[in-house]
Amino acid sequence: MKFWRIILIAATAGSVVMSAQPIDKDRAAAFVRLALKGIDREYPNKPGETLRDAKDIMNPSAMHPAFYGNFDWHSCVHGHWLVVRLLRIVPDLPNAAETRAVIGRHLTAANLAIEAAYFEPKDNKSFERMYGWAWTLRLAAELKAWDDPDGRAWAANIAPLERKIVALTKEFLPRLTYPVRTGVHPDTAFALGQIIDYARATGDADLEKIAAARAREYYLADKNYPTSYEPSGEDFFSPGLNEADLLRRVLSRDEFSRWLDGFLPGLRAGDLGNWAKAAEVSDLTDARIVHLVGLNLSRAWTLRGVASALAPDDPRRAAIEAASKVHEAAGLRHVFSGNYEGEHWLATFAVYLVSNAGLEAIGGR
Repeated sequence: MKFWRIILIAATAGSVVMSAQPIDKDRAAAFVRLALKGIDREYPNKPGETLRDAKDIMNPSAMHPAFYGNFDWHSCVHGHWLVVRLLRIVPDLPNAAETRAVIGRHLTAANLAIEAAYFEPKDNKSFERMYGWAWTLRLAAELKAWDDPDGRAWAANIAPLERKIVALTKEFLPRLTYPVRTGVHPDTAFALGQIIDYARATGDADLEKIAAARAREYYLADKNYPTSYEPSGEDFFSPGLNEADLLRRVLSRDEFSRWLDGFLPGLRAGDLGNWAKAAEVSDLTDARIVHLVGLNLSRAWTLRGVASALAPDDPRRAAIEAASKVHEAAGLRHVFSGNYEGEHWLATFAVYLVSNAGLEAIGGR
């Protein structure tokens, strides 16, 4: 099922940069409705707070007046990103007026000032590091790219939180001696990819330099990646594909091609190992097992990213693109499951994939 028409617009850092034009506004509206179901839903809620004393015991909406819904903070942040992105790239979105009203109640200057201040105490500086940070920066970049009165107002409102996250990131990355390699939230490669996209979109050369240098230091020497070790039982990321999708942002086409030969030596013979087949999801009602739906979606977008960095006639592209389509079909099948365990976050992964968010220069830049 095709929802988007892909247009080639440029090439930078060895990767094809694409833009996405929506061709199904009703499907976009369905994704937005799924996100809106959770944005105002305070419970169930999984807080990630460090309680310093009894005064820190508060309702989620008191602690996080902008991002208290969608079960957890990071899911609420990227739920807002989903909505903003579709408002931006689907100008005739059917439920736009309702959607703007909901987002406007959350992204107020007062609410976002409280969100920024939350990170001030020492015990809170590592809150949502780095997954929630990455999505916050992508939301901020999406708002900056939107030429719209609401977009400009919300971009100004989120600026204090944005500045706080950028400062924390610049302070933290030099101290992160080793990358976190995992199929869930703390994965370093995913966050670095988002940080680089943000830095390029906003012209933060220092942040881009720090993130790109860490990407090279962490992953450039990797060889013979064991795809047979994936997936783990509750992954929503492939750590290996995340690092490949990161390095295609950093390396030239020739550099990336050589690195990929060492990373996946069998790929020239069409062997992607376990990455060639979609993950099986046995229970859509289990909050951890349903992560595997997200894995299929994120594998699809990272495989697409890897393919974009190779020459059009590169023989490795056929296997990569075929696997991406397999994962895309498997992931999109379960986004609208009727179960909050998955529905509070999977639409974001679906929209990131089908709108080519990770392949687009944010705002067409």
